[in-house]
Amino acid sequence: MAGLPDIRLDSPMAVSIAELREQMDVEFTERDKRLIFYFFLEQDCRNLVRLLKDPEAELDPNCNYTMEQYRDLITSAREMNFNVHRYPSFMSEFARNYNYNKDTQGWYAEDAMQLAFYQYAMQCPNKMVRRWYALNLDISNILTAMIARQQGWNVADFIQGDNEVTEMIRTNQTRDFDLSAELDYVKELMQIVDQPDPVLKEKKIDAFKWLWLDEQTFFEPFSVEAVFAYLCKLQMLYRWERLDPEQGKQAFSRIIEDLRGEARVPEEFQVKSVFNKQG
Repeated sequence: MAGLPDIRLDSPMAVSIAELREQMDVEFTERDKRLIFYFFLEQDCRNLVRLLKDPEAELDPNCNYTMEQYRDLITSAREMNFNVHRYPSFMSEFARNYNYNKDTQGWYAEDAMQLAFYQYAMQCPNKMVRRWYALNLDISNILTAMIARQQGWNVADFIQGDNEVTEMIRTNQTRDFDLSAELDYVKELMQIVDQPDPVLKEKKIDAFKWLWLDEQTFFEPFSVEAVFAYLCKLQMLYRWERLDPEQGKQAFSRIIEDLRGEARVPEEFQVKSVFNKQG
């Protein structure tokens, strides 16, 4: 960490994820690598969805698995006795059931996979990593609920997962879903939702997550958790460096039109043929 360049949300990428990964492969213990595995697994999940939709799809290389392994996962999952130990079992189950689910009304592969990943990652042995993915799920649900309410839609139809936050969102009619007393950042999210500029809105969401990562690693700046946080920040920069500003200004309206249960970044925000990672 001491040798890595300082980065800010408004700064260009001074080091790539691939370059940092090369250093980690040399310096990290196997235990540390198992923790960083979760960061790259989120992209594995996006790559798997792309391959299930299009076997010739171009994949993001910032992942854990090779093309051969993805194909092995898909083939193995579709056999009666697929090996759930070779890959995370939720990925095998997703691949096995994909053909049954893909034409089901109201089922969206990206959302279903993202939720399954969050649920898996929230079982990580590391507290900071568990909290990071729980935060991302809660933020997605809270922002989605606020947008749905603004549009006059039934909020409960767009919420994913089952925890204390989702229960409060589904059952509470107050403006903040009565979450402000439970989560100190809800008022800030409400202000972000009211931001009319879609690009600035996205920036503020990432800035909020960036500061959260800073707070979690402030007292341990040379820990593996700090490296994990640095990777998450690099992913934000990676996404923003590839945005088309004009497309970005049009994109937030698509979030409302394409609302699937999570306020994910629409296709206009993504690199061509590559799923982007959320925070």
